[in-house]
Amino acid sequence: MADEIRAEMVANVWKVVANVGDTISEGDTLVILESMKMEIPVVAESDGTVSELAVNEGDVVQEGDLIAVIAA
Repeated sequence: MADEIRAEMVANVWKVVANVGDTISEGDTLVILESMKMEIPVVAESDGTVSELAVNEGDVVQEGDLIAVIAA
């Protein structure tokens, strides 16, 4: 089963912290978004392995856009 992490707001991708293949735990930061001069960490909602990163630093994401996929 895979867990899709999606953007909750329109924002710029400020920093990509995780890489494809990384083993992560619930609560680990995957990406840091920037919106209205605030940094918003996007965290893993479950333990697993990052199987896909759909964003790069500098990208603009819209609400609902795919950020990452975590495979259990």
